[in-house]
Amino acid sequence: MNPLEHLSWKIVLASKSPRRQQLLKDLGLDFEIRTKEVEEVYPDDLKKQEVALYLSEFKATAFKGDLREKELLITSDTIVCLEDRIIGKPKDREDAFHMLSDLSGKMHEVITAVTLTSQQKQHSFYVVTEVYFKILSNFEIDYYINAFQPFDKAGSYGIQEWIGYIGIEKIVGSYFNVMGLPVKELYEALEEF
Repeated sequence: MNPLEHLSWKIVLASKSPRRQQLLKDLGLDFEIRTKEVEEVYPDDLKKQEVALYLSEFKATAFKGDLREKELLITSDTIVCLEDRIIGKPKDREDAFHMLSDLSGKMHEVITAVTLTSQQKQHSFYVVTEVYFKILSNFEIDYYINAFQPFDKAGSYGIQEWIGYIGIEKIVGSYFNVMGLPVKELYEALEEF
């Protein structure tokens, strides 16, 4: 029996991300997907961790009044930070190329915030992972963008794709956090919730 089978919650995942959906499935959870369009804007004065938390909680507010008794909503947001600069999703191919060029040969942080919301309460947390890229050639960056079209990903890359295989020298922290969902911490939060 899966250790989470005793949960009396009906899990609702508010994410279109196939990676988040797969990670939740691999955790052994039954869940329903419900999404709402939310403009990902945040106040300028927030620190980088606060941005991820703000956006994760902001996504949950879109469901205010929609949650039924015994439903547990999971919302999350992942941001990529190079020093103090937040790098979002690329606007186009040129933007993706610039982002990957900026990350090349440097360490950046990936911060994912997760919010658990029920009718009665809300709990949020975030996880930070350091990612170290080797120096990427223009050829490698071009190939990756053309082959994988990473336009739906913060920082213009997926760690589980080709660029992660050949470009990442090391990570400090959770691999799954970089994929978009810190699974171990989510498991612990669900047990406590």
